[in-house]
Amino acid sequence: MSNLFDALQRAESESIGSDSSTFSLATELLQAAEKKMRESALNVEELGAEQRPIVDSFDSNAPTASPAEDLERCTVLPVSIQEDSRLVSVCKEGSLGAEKFRFLAVRLRQLRQSRPLKKVLITSTIPQEGKTTVAANLACTLAREKQQKTLLLEGDLRRPGLAVQFGFGQIPGLCEWLSGQTETINVYRLEGLGLWVLPAGTAPGNPLELMQSGKLAALMEQLEAWFDWIVIDSPPVLPLADASLLSRLADGVLLVTRRGTTEKQQLQRGLEAIEKSKLLGALVNSSANTAHSDYYERYSSSTANQSTG
Repeated sequence: MSNLFDALQRAESESIGSDSSTFSLATELLQAAEKKMRESALNVEELGAEQRPIVDSFDSNAPTASPAEDLERCTVLPVSIQEDSRLVSVCKEGSLGAEKFRFLAVRLRQLRQSRPLKKVLITSTIPQEGKTTVAANLACTLAREKQQKTLLLEGDLRRPGLAVQFGFGQIPGLCEWLSGQTETINVYRLEGLGLWVLPAGTAPGNPLELMQSGKLAALMEQLEAWFDWIVIDSPPVLPLADASLLSRLADGVLLVTRRGTTEKQQLQRGLEAIEKSKLLGALVNSSANTAHSDYYERYSSSTANQSTG
């Protein structure tokens, strides 16, 4: 509009023998139109600034940003881990248990060289076999690789336990997003651990129906674009169907068993419930090999003394 207005002004000044009143009228009309357009644009800009949603952590409706920028905007949660916690990968890094999780992380990285493996689902045959503890320890171990971003996703909506594991209390999570209570995908960064978490949130009365809403698959695709590793804490495979839904979205499944708790028949049924192409293996929890443990403890102490001597 400004270019057209300037051209008319030049034409008016350069015109000879033309009707100057015609040019003057056109100039006045264009000037008024230009002023009105500037005012309208200003009003739109101010209105947009007032109504534009605040971009918070992972807002699915927010303008596109790079994954790194989205991750840095996540709310940081302070972590409060109890002294008797089973998060050995954090509290007892020199223990045999922590070393086992480091070995598991190495094996997963090796497997990823020959197959797609980013979303690892941790499940068990029945409750109380330690799957949540395994998922939390594995996620913390994978998160130590600074170049690869790790997310711990709490898929057990019936008996969520990550809030207790890490001590961050009751906060909105997966349930609130799936039910439409929040537009923001409730991903948080755990302080000092280099790990992100998507907690279950408030457990609903109909978790299976909520997971079948159709939003879960789209969510997993978006999270896969943001993270290098996604560790999913799943409900047990027996007798619920929740784990079956989640396993379809995972790249691989680890089955957790507990020594002295898991019966042979239950283990067999659990293995049959998992798609064979996705089964990565089974973990024996609470295994006590005294000789092995003593040897590792002596080896760790000897190594530490040599490094400080």
